[in-house]
Amino acid sequence: MSNSYKQRAPAVRYEPDENPPAALALGSGLQLVVLGITSIILIPTIVIRVAGGTDEYLSWAVFGAVTVSGICTALQAVRLGRVGAGYVLFMGPAGAYIGVCVSALSEGGPSLLATLVVASSLVPIVISLRLALFRRLLTPTIVGTVNMLVPATVLPVVFSRLADAPDDMALAAPLTAVATILVISGISLTAGRTLRLWAPIVGVVAGSAIGGSLGLYDLDRVARAPWIGLPQGDWPGIGLDLGPAFVELLPAFVFVALIGAIQTITAAVTIQRVSWRRPRAVDYRAVEGAATADGLGKLLSGLTAIVPTQTIAVSVAIVELTGVAARRAGIAAGGVLMVVAFLPKALALILAIPSPVVVAYLTVVLAMSFVRGMTEVVQGGMDHRKGLISGVAFWVGVGCQNDLLFPELLAEFAGGLLRNGITAGSVVVILMTLFLEATAPRRSRIEAELNPSVLPKIREFVSKFASRSGMGEKMVDRLDAASEETLLTLIAQDENREKPERRRLLLTARKEAGGAVLEFVTASGEENLQNRIGLLADTPDEVPVEREVSLRLLRHIASSVRHQQFHDLDIVTVHVELPETGDAGG
Repeated sequence: MSNSYKQRAPAVRYEPDENPPAALALGSGLQLVVLGITSIILIPTIVIRVAGGTDEYLSWAVFGAVTVSGICTALQAVRLGRVGAGYVLFMGPAGAYIGVCVSALSEGGPSLLATLVVASSLVPIVISLRLALFRRLLTPTIVGTVNMLVPATVLPVVFSRLADAPDDMALAAPLTAVATILVISGISLTAGRTLRLWAPIVGVVAGSAIGGSLGLYDLDRVARAPWIGLPQGDWPGIGLDLGPAFVELLPAFVFVALIGAIQTITAAVTIQRVSWRRPRAVDYRAVEGAATADGLGKLLSGLTAIVPTQTIAVSVAIVELTGVAARRAGIAAGGVLMVVAFLPKALALILAIPSPVVVAYLTVVLAMSFVRGMTEVVQGGMDHRKGLISGVAFWVGVGCQNDLLFPELLAEFAGGLLRNGITAGSVVVILMTLFLEATAPRRSRIEAELNPSVLPKIREFVSKFASRSGMGEKMVDRLDAASEETLLTLIAQDENREKPERRRLLLTARKEAGGAVLEFVTASGEENLQNRIGLLADTPDEVPVEREVSLRLLRHIASSVRHQQFHDLDIVTVHVELPETGDAGG
């Protein structure tokens, strides 16, 4: 049985399909906004300040970031067709984009940034349309390594803003930054789970208060801002110059968009784990919808010439804290953001935060991002191959970013493409992973129509695979039984349809340490096999339901069964372990 069914379900008060009272939904939405709006405003602020942008453009960028984040947060909750997850997923600008957006603004201003963001918005949209095809490339080694590269390349740029203080207040900046980090770290290390959620906000408020006492907080900016109004700056437009700067930066934007799509996919999977009272298998159609909404959010961000949006990691924490997973909470959060965008006084309070406070806040956020990337690599299963790939790719990226690896050659090669550390490291980790895949033992595969008549053909296929893999007769029997029960269960999904559709089956088999993996790929069915197997744990074995006999047999034959449902196909992965006794072969 899959491990996801051994976990205790969270204490959910309102599931996504349920309707909590309006006041409760609004309260949950406000908590999301309070926890997420700091990064929505601070990330474009640090990007534009580091790049030397004007106050007018900063005003427009913050207005656009809050508005687009509100639209996308509501869209994720509503789920219109294949757009949106149908879950509470908070959206906003991502720290991963800081480095590449600073480079774009420095090279060509807001118009170049807009063009690059629009171009890279195609990445999550394409992934959402063919998510099943990309799943093998999105490995923990690749995802984790790139997540480690992002803070390693961004933090040097962020640290350059620490000295933003008048000459007669040389100690003001370090004192403010240190105080901010101490408050955030102290609360995070010692407080309970509820208070830890507020650690970043408390740290920013404390740092701003200390900075204000030292003359660093811009109170005049807050006083000048009207209570209600539009941003000072106008829409900067989109550039059509696809020159050297565009060519050099586009791969970096594509890679970061890929990482952003991965993070959105991860968030869409995680939010499903905590949104239902009874644990259920992941619906990958909702994941595809989340990735589509991510792409549309980036497209809107590009059209408005702002830092692109993606999911922000506050949704899961708030749902676990409040127990409110209803879509109404996500819609309420989106609505609140859209209202706040037209309140310049509220936005000015955050824009006036001193640069040392912003740097300290981002240092903590990016440091945790590095740890998450490192954890991703390790949790994906570490061996000498994956360790070598991740280590080499990370340090190549760091070396290229800091002009330590043949800077003269890299400046000329492909228009300076590999001078960006995220791009260079990503290229290395993907190429090394593809090489590892290409040199691995080939998978055995068979394709046929999905019906009972192919069972003899599949038995012959399984027998030949086991023989080539050096497995004994007992393992052949296990694989044969697992194949038969999975096939019959998939066929049974069509029983109640008025017009059963003809479906094709692709079966692949591969050997792994301690057993084998069978993967069945078919057109989409309506029921989730993994859910049904999980539900059998609640049905006594002495009273089997006739239609569940195959599932019950499969549950005892296989060590785990994973059913991934996409819009266009189903993928069932069955892990079968070698017998403990008997002839298992070499």
